Amino acid sequence: MFHNTEKGARCSALVYSISETAKLNNLRPYYYFRHILTELPKYCDEKGNIEPTKLDQLMPWADELPKECRKPHRS
Repeated sequence: MFHNTEKGARCSALVYSISETAKLNNLRPYYYFRHILTELPKYCDEKGNIEPTKLDQLMPWADELPKECRKPHRS
């Protein structure tokens, strides 16, 4: 209903899935997306491929994520 193509619907589902997974891991989705979208190009080889094992540090549960990606703890 909201998408013109099946591919558009799949892409939206992917974005929503990443966003919701970030929320479940106490991340701020905007900052998490900004981080992964700036870091992913650094992992590409000359053909645009990424070694899957390098993606572990970009997962929402990774300890290596910047502090700005994480929701502040309430006191």
